[in-house]
Amino acid sequence: VTVGRLAPLSGRVYGRRWLVLLLFSLLGFAQGLVWNSWGPIQNSARLAFGFSGWDIALLVFWGPIGFAPCFFFMWLMDKKGLRVTVLLTSSLMVLGAGLRCVPVSDLEIRKKLIHGGQLLNGLAGPTVMNAAPFLSTTWFSPDERATATAIASLLNYLGAAGAFLVGPLVVPSPNGSSHLLLVSQSNTEHIKDRIEAVLYAEFGMVSLIFSAALAYFPSRPPFPPSVAAASQRLSYRRSFCRLLSNFRFLMIALAYAIPLGVFSGWSGVLDLILTPVHVSQVDAGWIGFWSIVGGCVVGIAMARFADFIRGMLKFILLLLLSGATLASTWFTLTCLTSVTHLPLTTATLYTSCILLGIFLNSSVPIFFELFVETVYPVPEGITCGVVTFLSNVFMGVLLFFLTFYHTEFSWFNWCLPGSCLLSLLLILCFRESYDRLYLDVVVSV
Repeated sequence: VTVGRLAPLSGRVYGRRWLVLLLFSLLGFAQGLVWNSWGPIQNSARLAFGFSGWDIALLVFWGPIGFAPCFFFMWLMDKKGLRVTVLLTSSLMVLGAGLRCVPVSDLEIRKKLIHGGQLLNGLAGPTVMNAAPFLSTTWFSPDERATATAIASLLNYLGAAGAFLVGPLVVPSPNGSSHLLLVSQSNTEHIKDRIEAVLYAEFGMVSLIFSAALAYFPSRPPFPPSVAAASQRLSYRRSFCRLLSNFRFLMIALAYAIPLGVFSGWSGVLDLILTPVHVSQVDAGWIGFWSIVGGCVVGIAMARFADFIRGMLKFILLLLLSGATLASTWFTLTCLTSVTHLPLTTATLYTSCILLGIFLNSSVPIFFELFVETVYPVPEGITCGVVTFLSNVFMGVLLFFLTFYHTEFSWFNWCLPGSCLLSLLLILCFRESYDRLYLDVVVSV
């Protein structure tokens, strides 16, 4: 009887769903941009603020540390809806971006404020990373869901890519004055001023997005867009029991978390990794930028394909992870020129890094949709919260080791093909199912 009553609601979508998606995506973009502010300009930041290598690693590390209260944000989204969660998240980002701009002359205090700002921005990570499938189910019809998930989740990565571009283009590199014996005081001040200009601009952008969300960001539409959106979900406690006892879910959770966690940590310190092979800060920035932009474009295209031809998520993931394994192996062997004698040129580094970024980043929304289909009726926010938390644990462990072993990076590079290959094997053994899609297709008809 209940199903019969829900069926007429299956096609009710609203034009404003695109505005909601835009606001959420911009929030994700800003969070990624602020998180990745320091890695691409690490040489300049060391000079201007006296950061050490450990400081740079820690500034990136605040991202995964921010996932510690991940389960609180999942509970909040489940109980209070999107509006409350998004407003709390964006207010933390405004506070974090503001802290980094406080003009204190004492460098030690300034460093602490910048670290505090990065931590507050990191606390916004759970929402911008996890809420995409929840938002797409709440607002979009079944034939638009994967596309909406892709846009909402990948814009966060595009923000991180923006930092690879903005930082090195706005902030001059210290080695630009290497023909002088010493970097002059005025040059140091100039670099510091340019970094502060970037910080102020980011604060302005985050404040604008927060104001827009405050003015208009509804929790849900008046009527649900599909049967799945209107159906009853499991409680918070039962959801965790279901997830932790579902072996198939644990398999694909690891298949997502290990390579994406390793790749996130690796790309966050890409400049640090490429410096020993004589790649400049600007070149490292462009490599990072194009690898993520390519991943976003291909990811949205793949999601659109998945919306048209349903039931192909495992096949798409096998293709992407095979490509990622080959590209990461190529990059790692290229860096070992003394052993492999492969040509180490800017072109080969660009190509291998960009292909790796394209294959891994574009797999994110496909994984998200597969998670939700596998464990339905567990709420989307809780499902994706668990896997992104797991991914950040792997990223955190890797960056933790990096704070101790940061003189030589071949071990770090070998983690990439190893993690991609493991993920590929897990997906090969995985048996897919489409419980949410089945409900929508069968009940709607």
